[in-house]
Amino acid sequence: MRYFIGQRFTVNENKETPYAHLDPNMILNAIESVGYLCSGSLFALNSYENRVYQIGIEDEKPLIAKFYRPYRWTDEAILEEHRFAQELANQEIPVVAPLISPTGTSLHQFNEFRFALFPRKGGRTLELDNLDQLEWMGRFLGRIHAMGSCRPFQYRTRLDVETHGYKPYRFLMDNHFIPAELKSNFSHAVENLLETITKRFQSLNDLRYIRLHGDCHAGNVLWNDAGPQIVDLDDCLMGPAVQDIWMLLSGDKSHVEVQLNYIMKGYQEFFDFDYRELRLVESLRTLRMIRYSAWLAERWNDPAFPLSFPWFNTPGYWQRHLQDLREQMMLLNDEEFDEDWSEE
Repeated sequence: MRYFIGQRFTVNENKETPYAHLDPNMILNAIESVGYLCSGSLFALNSYENRVYQIGIEDEKPLIAKFYRPYRWTDEAILEEHRFAQELANQEIPVVAPLISPTGTSLHQFNEFRFALFPRKGGRTLELDNLDQLEWMGRFLGRIHAMGSCRPFQYRTRLDVETHGYKPYRFLMDNHFIPAELKSNFSHAVENLLETITKRFQSLNDLRYIRLHGDCHAGNVLWNDAGPQIVDLDDCLMGPAVQDIWMLLSGDKSHVEVQLNYIMKGYQEFFDFDYRELRLVESLRTLRMIRYSAWLAERWNDPAFPLSFPWFNTPGYWQRHLQDLREQMMLLNDEEFDEDWSEE
């Protein structure tokens, strides 16, 4: 079974699933190894990449425990994620950062599993059609990006056409996920797309890369009376600022322009946005689509994935995916935004 670690693929010779030994007793023993007394309450939260649980603690508020998927990240990459979250939290930017143990560490080891503990935070989902919330999110992202621009990541992934396009594409082809009758058309479509996207990135030869959240969609934002909170930096990486913005946009061009204006109104109070990056929106969407299929393929030996995504890896899925990619080529040739977009 192959796993994605940072920017390279490796092979795990162990045929067992990565979480085969992570039973409730081990989870509670892991938490108590850090110095907490568990009440015995354990509730699994919705997460596919990692395993995340709400853990009851005697005479204290429950904690959130995240057990990292084995073989995915190095310790250095996980700790770099933690430091970024703590750096943001220290500046009173509402990101839920991991708890630091009395020994001064945020990453813990129990048997073969690495895990981190977080305070439990409540809230509701960000409303993408609420313009006031979008303006607030713009201020929030502007503050994150202002901090993210101060220094680079050393161990996290870099968002580019190789890491998010060619490598996932080669994984799908090399591991025979594409049906034989679609393989030629799929290869032709993806290679044309990646060639076009490469040229689009190259046209912005001074594109600024900063530390980003990397997966900033509504599901990773909790909203309460105090405003937004980011709850997951698991996919933080180096990339262009627009990566954290485009997933907050939806609807036709007129709706998107209104949403973007509200986001930018808040964003530019704290950080300057390079409007040329809007030419990358459909490129980034396309890379996400290709990488998403490869992510499902990489995890297909994990029993949780066939149960949760039964429609994946069927002939119908690959036919629809190929059609979606062809439509993306049309969108790339008629990009929603261009360099004439003006700041308002």
